[in-house]
Amino acid sequence: MSVDIATVKRVARLARIAVDDADAERMTGELNAILGFVEQLNEVDVTGVEPMVSVTPMAMKKRQDGVTDGGKAADIVANAPATAENFFLVPKVVE
Repeated sequence: MSVDIATVKRVARLARIAVDDADAERMTGELNAILGFVEQLNEVDVTGVEPMVSVTPMAMKKRQDGVTDGGKAADIVANAPATAENFFLVPKVVE
């Protein structure tokens, strides 16, 4: 697969990135090099290789899942202009 200047400009427009002609020409070469590397990776035989998260085997750290109220209700509403029983008070908007 090969990328041309028109494709680079279209992708830049979709990403809302300002790209002038000189940058588009440079990016064309860079994107073609990246795509060439990806095509090389597609040629690698990975049959029998299990997917892994890290290069070193490790167990995921887990914590006990317990439901709590957090104990921070007073801290959360501390800067609110009006509160009642750890709830925010807001003015009535719709009658």
